[in-house]
Amino acid sequence: MIASVRGTVLHVGLDHVVVEVGGVGLQVRTTPATAAGCTTGREVTLATTLVVREESLTLYGFDSSEARGLFEQVQTVSGVGPRLAMAMLSVHPPEQVRQAIAGGDLVALTKVPGIGKKGAERIVLELKDKILAMGVEPSLGATPSSGAADATSNQVQAALVGLGWSAKQADDAVARVATSGAPTQVSEFLRAALRELGR
Repeated sequence: MIASVRGTVLHVGLDHVVVEVGGVGLQVRTTPATAAGCTTGREVTLATTLVVREESLTLYGFDSSEARGLFEQVQTVSGVGPRLAMAMLSVHPPEQVRQAIAGGDLVALTKVPGIGKKGAERIVLELKDKILAMGVEPSLGATPSSGAADATSNQVQAALVGLGWSAKQADDAVARVATSGAPTQVSEFLRAALRELGR
């Protein structure tokens, strides 16, 4: 297993980065927030996990080993694959995902595209005891971030379209977040917009 990569960022996409390691450019799938935190030409270190399929080898990258561990853990649930696991980490930070599972917060989990009520119930049923055993406190509900982030709205809109929403849906979500006081960081702005789309 490739546990981590460190090298110069050659390219930053909406949901991936290309990192040069030993003269080889590795495409690493990430959350939009992680990709937004990378800068072309600068060195980056990502915790990674390699997903092997019959037709493909896909490297997934995370800004912390905690996020990687959660990505791997949620895939032990029937019906949850890498794509859905990445969607969970795109909508909520790792700690909020764990708190939602520990507290049985179905509302938070169903804000993730692709997770319905039954899927959320299955995730809670299969992982709640394991998460609680790690000492995670149940969530009391996430509080949206606030602040001004007009300069990042175009980047967030493009990221939402890249995740599969229409341009109109993305524009509406960005506008709603901006009206209620948008976060200044791209990652927080994106999470707030994803929460809006999950309502």
